[in-house]
Amino acid sequence: MALSIPFHNTYATLPERLFARLAPTKVRAPRLLQVNTGLAEELGLDPAALASPEGVEILAGNRVPAGADPVAQAYAGHQFGQFNPQLGDGRAVLLGELIAADGAPRDLQLKGSGPTPWSRGGDGRAAIGPVLREYLISEAMHALGIPTTRALAAVATGEEIFRDEPQPGAVLTRIARSHLRVGTFAYFAARQDTDALQVLVDYALARHYPQAEGALGLLAAVTARQADLVAQWMLVGFIHGVMNTDNTAISGETIDYGPCAFMDQYHPDTVFSSIDRGGRYRYGHQPRIIQWNLARLAEALLPLIAPDPDVAVEQAQAVLAGFADRFNAAWLGGLGRKLGLSVAQEGDRELILDLLALMAETEADFTQTFRALTAAAVQADAAPAALVAWLPRWQARLAAEPMPPAVRQAGMAAANPAVIPRNHLVEEALAAAAAGDMQPFEALLAVLRRPYETPADLRYTLPPPAGQGPYRTFCGT
Repeated sequence: MALSIPFHNTYATLPERLFARLAPTKVRAPRLLQVNTGLAEELGLDPAALASPEGVEILAGNRVPAGADPVAQAYAGHQFGQFNPQLGDGRAVLLGELIAADGAPRDLQLKGSGPTPWSRGGDGRAAIGPVLREYLISEAMHALGIPTTRALAAVATGEEIFRDEPQPGAVLTRIARSHLRVGTFAYFAARQDTDALQVLVDYALARHYPQAEGALGLLAAVTARQADLVAQWMLVGFIHGVMNTDNTAISGETIDYGPCAFMDQYHPDTVFSSIDRGGRYRYGHQPRIIQWNLARLAEALLPLIAPDPDVAVEQAQAVLAGFADRFNAAWLGGLGRKLGLSVAQEGDRELILDLLALMAETEADFTQTFRALTAAAVQADAAPAALVAWLPRWQARLAAEPMPPAVRQAGMAAANPAVIPRNHLVEEALAAAAAGDMQPFEALLAVLRRPYETPADLRYTLPPPAGQGPYRTFCGT
């Protein structure tokens, strides 16, 4: 069965200093692990053709499909606050773009496709664990309604790669609205290449923000998108784990699922990443970090914002000053919906912050607490006992709500997932997949695609068993 991909290669038509043109490196024995049928159909692709021998050859990087113009993109990045002027796609190749059912272009990128000029001595490959982690978590994020890159397919390579120990290799096919990053602009700003910066601004505006104008308009649009995105992360207890500027997408999508995780017990200082020893990217610090990243984007864009540097700084600072209000409105509004509050009233902020403080003090499970409150909206004795001192205030506040209780509960059920990717279950699924058993992965994936429904198997809703010790995630590169 022939696989036809109608590519549009707009990025590959830009000046060649923005990328390196190269094909993926072939692998020994590609084998399909997963194909995302629903996403394939959204992209106008035939899932059966993707799963065919020819399709698997393309998804593995062994065959460049007709119409593709593969490139590796150049970008820089602030890694844990330190600027690296040259990162780039060290293990990924953008095959091209295709038009989705919504009429907007999507990048089709192979991740783990071999070395590029930006590999810095690495092998350019990916292990099966990180590939399937990104597949699983990005699909969970999509089901939760959070903007994200998505996984179209995962293919085992039949080769071993070496990290701390030998691991089976894999290639991920990633779909994104684009792979433009804050670090893409920083790369050319560091080289004082204002012509390339202007090309990137024009391209980003045309592709993502056609209603905006100029570099300042781009900064404002990205600031708004990122404020909303990080607020959505916070509302489900998601911790990105490596919020470097090269992992901050201009499109406002969640990108790069390395040492990410979801909180079980709530605490604002929660951090899982083994490489984040100082807690820079801890849960409660994420709004401040994204604002810091946006300031780095502003710095890169200054030469295009205004000819007078002082005027450019003043205008950029005015845009960045609006971040806090945008974030707080999205975050507090979202928490209000999680608590059944439809119309903001004086005292709501204190009610919400007091709940979070009590949850931190009692080590409450983030997801289960809000799900229990959903039930308690119509059945008071369903509320967690640890909240007994706070409950009367919430119940009095609900009494002032105009919604009938059943309507309020339905709204809360749509805002409070029953299921998140519990870390212990993710690890079980990935370990089984690495050993050749995909069944736990597929079962977990099916549950995560319906996060607001209580599954028949309640273990998917439960925190890890007591005594498992601290959970740690690893970058996987």
